[in-house]
Amino acid sequence: MLAIIGGSGLTELSGLDVSGRKVIRTPYGEPSGVLSFGRLKGCEALFLPRHGYAHSIPPHRVNYRANIWALKSCGATRIVSVASVGGIRADLNPGDIVIPHQIMDYTWGRKHTYFDGNDMSVTHVDFTHPYDEILRRQLVLSAAAAGISIQDGGVYAATQGPRLETAAEIDRLERDGAEVVGMTGMPEAVLARELDMAYAAINPVTNHAAGRGQSAENIHFERLGEILREVMGRVRTLIEGVIPMSCCRRAED
Repeated sequence: MLAIIGGSGLTELSGLDVSGRKVIRTPYGEPSGVLSFGRLKGCEALFLPRHGYAHSIPPHRVNYRANIWALKSCGATRIVSVASVGGIRADLNPGDIVIPHQIMDYTWGRKHTYFDGNDMSVTHVDFTHPYDEILRRQLVLSAAAAGISIQDGGVYAATQGPRLETAAEIDRLERDGAEVVGMTGMPEAVLARELDMAYAAINPVTNHAAGRGQSAENIHFERLGEILREVMGRVRTLIEGVIPMSCCRRAED
């Protein structure tokens, strides 16, 4: 089953024929909200809003372990994460969509692993390629089928938040090789890997990163909502396109 984690601008998934909602208890506390179960394009799907249905949970306080555990416990095997970003690369503009292929983690203090109990042996997971390439490729194919322009590949930098970055910090991220910046990509991606769940992301660009383009002097927050409303229509189309592919893959497993 495919699970969708909605970020800013996607607190509900239109088109999902909801059959039920469920409160999930986990060993790691409460998830961000009630899980919505239903069918999308004839296939089973799950939806969870990362920041809660009222968009009240900031990035550094999201219970990532509970969220991923809850999805796994309800039968999800694949996750598409929607997370808005700032564009660092010069050719990335507000309204663009990136399907990232790599992550760099600059967060701190977050509960970032399931393997930290005193009664557990040391466990390492391979994170060379943080996104599932098959699921990532399905998103790219969905975009092509719908005639939606996307950036195939990008390096996502995960920062702590909730404040946005300084221009100097963005300069540093660019020197490190980052192309977009957000606050929720980690530890979400690695937790999915620890639970053996395929994970890929859709990153709508809502603004130029600090010190870049239209954000050279400051971030124009009043424009972010407008950009999100416009781009989320295309994001929903991408998700609807990948759902049948996910069903087919499940049948082959």
